[in-house]
Amino acid sequence: MYKKIYVPLDNSQHSDSCIDFSMALAQATGANLVGNHVYAGKMHDMRFKQMEFTLPDKYRVETELEKQRRTHDTLIEKGLKLISNSYLDVMQERCKEAGLPFEQKTFDGRNYAEIVKDVNESDYDLVVMGAHGQGAVKGSLIGSVTERVVRRIAVDTLIVKEVQPWQEQTNGHSTGRPIIVALDGSPQSFHGLNIGMFLARQFNKPLQAVAVFDPYLHYSIFHSIAEVLSDEAAQVFKFKEQEEMHEEVIDTGLAKIYQSHLEVGKKLADAEGMVLETTLLPGKPFEKIHQHVIKKNAWLLICGRIGIHSEQDMDIGSNSENLMRMAPCHVLLTSGKCVPPVDIKAQESIHWTDEAIQRMEQVPDFVRGVARNAVLRWAMERGHSVITSGVIEQSMGDILPPGAAAAMGLAVKVAEKKLAEEAVFVCDNCGHTVRGQQPVKCVVCEAAGEAFTKLDKAAIQSKAQTEGALESETTFDGVQLAWTSEARQALDSVPSGYPRRRAKAQIEKEARVRKLPTITRELVMQAIEEGSGTSAETIESKLPESSAHQTSQSAATHGAKTVVWTEAAEARLLKVPEGFMREMTRERISAFAQRTSATTVTPELVEEKYKEWASGSEKRSMQMEWEPEALERINRIPDFIRGMVALEVERCAREMKIDKVTGAAVDKAKNVWERSGEFHSEVTPSQYENQPETTVTWTAEAEERLQRVPGFVREVARKSVEKYAAANGHTTITAEIMMAARKESGM
Repeated sequence: MYKKIYVPLDNSQHSDSCIDFSMALAQATGANLVGNHVYAGKMHDMRFKQMEFTLPDKYRVETELEKQRRTHDTLIEKGLKLISNSYLDVMQERCKEAGLPFEQKTFDGRNYAEIVKDVNESDYDLVVMGAHGQGAVKGSLIGSVTERVVRRIAVDTLIVKEVQPWQEQTNGHSTGRPIIVALDGSPQSFHGLNIGMFLARQFNKPLQAVAVFDPYLHYSIFHSIAEVLSDEAAQVFKFKEQEEMHEEVIDTGLAKIYQSHLEVGKKLADAEGMVLETTLLPGKPFEKIHQHVIKKNAWLLICGRIGIHSEQDMDIGSNSENLMRMAPCHVLLTSGKCVPPVDIKAQESIHWTDEAIQRMEQVPDFVRGVARNAVLRWAMERGHSVITSGVIEQSMGDILPPGAAAAMGLAVKVAEKKLAEEAVFVCDNCGHTVRGQQPVKCVVCEAAGEAFTKLDKAAIQSKAQTEGALESETTFDGVQLAWTSEARQALDSVPSGYPRRRAKAQIEKEARVRKLPTITRELVMQAIEEGSGTSAETIESKLPESSAHQTSQSAATHGAKTVVWTEAAEARLLKVPEGFMREMTRERISAFAQRTSATTVTPELVEEKYKEWASGSEKRSMQMEWEPEALERINRIPDFIRGMVALEVERCAREMKIDKVTGAAVDKAKNVWERSGEFHSEVTPSQYENQPETTVTWTAEAEERLQRVPGFVREVARKSVEKYAAANGHTTITAEIMMAARKESGM
């Protein structure tokens, strides 16, 4: 355990907590303690010389200036040194009372640089630093000095975050707060487990371990790749076969690997006579560990400075860096290594016949391990104790996608079956999903068959019928999934962008693994709750009640078909200017989809409609003179519809009885389209007649304020203010009206 503990001090609250923690560790380990403070004497001296010209005249007389220099040098040389010693004297006195060996060190220079230099040139095996120092800023997650030091040393580092008195942290109610160790199979994480066992025993704390694997990442990446690959490239990549391989083999393998890390941890703890509570979680590692730490009200989180996938010369792994910042409890980053003496792989209790072994030898080396594990999993779930050639044929026929077995060198007979009709069983312990017959044992957590619950698909489908209209969608690899209106609405509660794409990928993945043809609100809520750490009740409270039923009734009343836009089509639509033009384009394309009996808007369908518009737009050319401002605005319109839009604006200008197109004509045409919902005056010939001019004007001050709004939201802000002004009878928008509109909208 630790022999020499290094404690940088600065007289802050966190610094005082570092003294408490380091002394407790020294008492438990017999380690020597070294206190350090760095002062900036050289920097102060340089700054004083730079500021001499600002001194009052009477101090700039040469004799007086020399006197001030000597006074300042004495203050810097002796004063800062005395302050530094006083910081260290506090710890020295406490160590003396406790009978602990203590050494003082002070340095003049840049704080983090001197600390790093001393650590790297000394034999300390633990550094204890406060998360914040004297210069702490409200809202900061971690101080700059601590962060810089962590990145530049390769020694175990304890980041002290809590400042309650030590007795409160280790006695009474706090005794039940656990030490949590993050295990990922790296030597650093197992070293952390050893330290965790020692600290749990010394401070009377419960010990827990958590492991996280991410079965959703590849699905999200596949989806993203599919959007940019050409058809030829997609055929080479074989998305369908890749995804089926993950769902049937690789995802379960990942779960089993990380569960095995926890099992090894249990064996190590058992050998020390300790109880280790373990948790396996699916998702992004730092996010799930962070949520778990909060849920368990952890006292200390221990994780390796780098993880299983990191290069050995990396300063800190991304998951550890995020946790170092975000975890609300003390964090110990371990740099030491420990290779467990127990075999990480589960002991094999299944026998292979000679024929089966020879059969597996025919499989190419690069996939033999995957194939062997897949057969073992299949056999264990069905209670086989001997694997024969027949078992291999049956397992490969059940597990692998068409063609995958052949690619592995296994000629098998694939039984015909209807996957949608297969029973699906979910392990109550770890969430592992199995299709077909009820397993006798979980291959991930080794729970007995009784731990599996059979999914009632009929009940799920029945519930789906009460959640509004169904929207069918095709995934990147051609699988059809239906979403209920309420499920889609729940998904929309997730912030747009990456968080929503990630949530959607997780939901689709769960539905596919469980062979559910329809995604319900319950499945979505479960995924959101797990991903955000927010309770289902809180999420539900933010969603409109029974809006899905209203959507269903509205669709039934109007007899309209629901048209679903794929993410790729939505991305294509974003190239159209925001506002009415984009919404008009969406409506026209959706109507085109319904007219052609399409239920899904894809990029191909969007392009088809664009070509139709382009053919009509090419026949139309500008016939009037355009002012530069109006011309600049029309040139923002995509070229495939620019001709048609220009024609409509010119018609509006003629109705306004002006001989050239102005910005006002563009505004009026746009306002008419927005109010009427009609675009082509050929359909509504009188749509520009008797339409009032723009009745709202802006003062110069108001317009100037509007220009300060970022460009990408300026037009939205303009429309919001104009709408407020019109609703309240204002014809002129002033700065005061802008403020009132902003207050009402909550912006």
